[in-house]
Amino acid sequence: MTEDFPEDKDLPLREDIRLLGRLLGDTLRAQEGEATFELVERIRVSAIRFHRDEDSGARQELAAILDSLSRDQTQTVVRAFSYFSHLANIAEDQHHIRRSRAHLIAGSPPHAGSLAHALARARAAGCDPAQLSGFFDDASIVPVLTAHPTEVQRKSTLNGQRTIAHLLHRRDNSRLTPDEQESLDEELRRAVLALWQTRMLRTTRLMVLDEVVNGLSYYDYTFLRELPRLYGWLEDHLAVADGGRPVSELPGFLHLGSWIGGDRDGNPFVTAPVTRAALRLQSVRALRFHLDEIHALGAELSVAEGLVSVSDALQSLADRSPDTAAARSDEPYRRALTGIYARLAATARSLDGLEPERPPVGESAPYAHCGEFSADLDVIHRSLVANGSELLARGRLRALRRAARVFGFHLAALDLRQNSEVHERVVGELLEAVCPGIRYRECDEAGRIDLLLREISSTRPLASSHLAYSDETRGELEIFRTAADAHRAYGPEAVQNYIISKTDGVSDLLEVALLLKECGLLLPQSQELAVNIVPLFETIPDLRNCPRVMDDLLSLPAYRRLVASRGDLQEVMLGYSDSNKDGGFLTSGWELYRAEIALVEVFARHRVRLRLFHGRGGSVGRGGGPSYQAILAQPGGAVQGRLRLTEQGEVIASKYSNPEVGRRNLEILASAVLEATLLAAPDPAPRPEYLETMAMLSQSAHRAYRGLVYETDGFERYFWESTVIAEIAHLNIGSRPASRKKTTAIEDLRAIPWVFSWAQCRLMLPGWYGFGTAVREFLAAHPDGLALLQRMHHEWGFFRTLLSNMDMVLAKSDLAIAARYSELVTDPTLRAAIFPRVKAEWQATIDALLAISGQQCLLEDNPLLARSIRNRFPYLDPLNHLQIELIRRLRAGNADERVKRAVHLTINGIAAGLRNSG
Repeated sequence: MTEDFPEDKDLPLREDIRLLGRLLGDTLRAQEGEATFELVERIRVSAIRFHRDEDSGARQELAAILDSLSRDQTQTVVRAFSYFSHLANIAEDQHHIRRSRAHLIAGSPPHAGSLAHALARARAAGCDPAQLSGFFDDASIVPVLTAHPTEVQRKSTLNGQRTIAHLLHRRDNSRLTPDEQESLDEELRRAVLALWQTRMLRTTRLMVLDEVVNGLSYYDYTFLRELPRLYGWLEDHLAVADGGRPVSELPGFLHLGSWIGGDRDGNPFVTAPVTRAALRLQSVRALRFHLDEIHALGAELSVAEGLVSVSDALQSLADRSPDTAAARSDEPYRRALTGIYARLAATARSLDGLEPERPPVGESAPYAHCGEFSADLDVIHRSLVANGSELLARGRLRALRRAARVFGFHLAALDLRQNSEVHERVVGELLEAVCPGIRYRECDEAGRIDLLLREISSTRPLASSHLAYSDETRGELEIFRTAADAHRAYGPEAVQNYIISKTDGVSDLLEVALLLKECGLLLPQSQELAVNIVPLFETIPDLRNCPRVMDDLLSLPAYRRLVASRGDLQEVMLGYSDSNKDGGFLTSGWELYRAEIALVEVFARHRVRLRLFHGRGGSVGRGGGPSYQAILAQPGGAVQGRLRLTEQGEVIASKYSNPEVGRRNLEILASAVLEATLLAAPDPAPRPEYLETMAMLSQSAHRAYRGLVYETDGFERYFWESTVIAEIAHLNIGSRPASRKKTTAIEDLRAIPWVFSWAQCRLMLPGWYGFGTAVREFLAAHPDGLALLQRMHHEWGFFRTLLSNMDMVLAKSDLAIAARYSELVTDPTLRAAIFPRVKAEWQATIDALLAISGQQCLLEDNPLLARSIRNRFPYLDPLNHLQIELIRRLRAGNADERVKRAVHLTINGIAAGLRNSG
């Protein structure tokens, strides 16, 4: 599968794509035969002609070939085009790395999104070292990995892709002898063959602990090593910028979080035993890393006593070591490290029942907490620095000391999440058991608040081991006890946040406070809270209501004392996915923005620090898009050095499976938060006329979106028949069900499969629908309004980012392909009532976007993405065509397992080609 490129730029990228395409073609020829290879080539050439030249003859030829395929041929063709998308992604990622390295080597000015660029901007704006130091002292930046099931690739496939990426990197950055080149080429051929022979699909549905293990892979790939390196670079850079002052160590402002194993909202498979197992798996990963690094450090620090001096503290550490080997009697650092290793091994056994691969030299007491481990490493560091060995302290030891402080014995903070309706039922049952007839759930909001506040302040436990409770209540109480156990075992860093889905009132937070009291994580006597209680506002009504809820909550003296015990910090989570499904792309973005402005004002009035947690998905339809621009587009005062955001689905793999790409994405988060904090305008709201205009646009877009999705007769049926939602629901891509209830109602459907389904049929409806109507109605009422919209696009980062994300989504859509999916709708009257309406809105949205942005075509201002689409999308068209035909056969009653498997293969391939599909 080779490629002829019409443009004469990005030569290394073109060569890599040609190389990988050729290797895939050679593999196809060797494994499937010359006839199959020729068949795939014919399809490829026709697809390129159709996609690039809009050749109607090529389309007819393509359809004729694809429609005539046998079942076995269909599977082979689907796999071939799917793997080409995967290989093109690898080539693109490697090209981004190549270009970044070339800029660094050439000494080019730092790129936007890098920490070097952010620091340069801050200095140019007059920020002195004290202001920068103050930022890092107070900053809190946490990407949170979640297990939302839009990552359709198996871990085996991802590992194969990482191998190919590594080989391309070696090929690009090494001067090889002919023999070495030949050997590397063979390794590449072997890696592509192994990928071809690897099963693409899972045969069983993922279990929660499978998702935990998959998530932990990214610590090995990226986080455990790249995060300490980022800290080290930043410390050195700040020291140089401050006139070469001694390097001072930054506080821990950048950490990792996770929902995997703690998020039980709608996932009945996340139970207390699963959460305990997830916490243990995380701890095992951290402890194994620390043990390996201590062992490697012992090999490196062969410093002899007669050649250098050591501190008294280091000598004492060495003397306490169980290492009595004569060969190391004059090597105090090695003896100290074998002692640390012995204590760490004892800790691993004590905490997790983990036996290290290398047994310790002797028995030792376990560490009580990770702070003791860090203190021992600090003893080694100070001794080296004080005795002329500072350079040795700046190597592996420096990275390990940072890793110990960032990852501890817990690796990442595991958030717990549950729906407010569950808490309501549990609290109601607990209260009814001790006060029969209280009927908590029938109380109004004021009555609930009074009752909950009394119970929270009481030292009397509510739950009793002598009373019988429902399975749900027993399970929820056990989760809270698991959190308390985790605090005792791994420290309070292990579980820091409890998130309440579907928050719509103050009582929702007080119910969780009461349940935390039951397990000892809220102390009524001292009014101390050991876990952040985090409301999640998701729907459009909830976003509009959240400022009032938080104002009422912070006005309660009892709750305000709990917040004071958490450092006067309250976190609020905002949901992008469900608000989009509820109200559409434009209204979701606008209501989120309005909520942030109002929350900034409420929190300032109560003198409480606000930390926003952004529940973004991978796709634009779920709040995705470039993180750097999204953070800078926040209203003034909404960041203030503090940010948490979810990293979901296939975005985790694309961002963090490659260490260099992962490091760049961590930098993007840190640099954007720094710029948004130190350089943003203090006023949270832009010009009043901009706000008024957005309110009008949102009202129209909301009406158009709701009118289509929720108020059009038959739309639910249209959605289920014209997309692959039914097939996605049976694909083994995650542990949770596709719907919250056993219905086909769009209200009950999770936002993830909702967006994922529209992406598969190339319509991307959740990322743009309603904008065209909104602009048309605005201009009808304001004939000279285009100039205002253009000014908004030029001056207002929020509006510009909104349109930029829409630009990306529209460029990835294809109405010709979407029209073919609409033909799957069995009722022609329903099809004729809906698809032309969608098509008209799509065209109106493109026209409005181009008029406002001043572009002549989509992605005119984003040539990198335009190039990516040009390179990869011809290979998606055959997959879409085959998916449609396969769905037809499947729904016509064809029970052949090969047909179902082929449909799932097309889902995998299309998701790979789109990259941020869910």
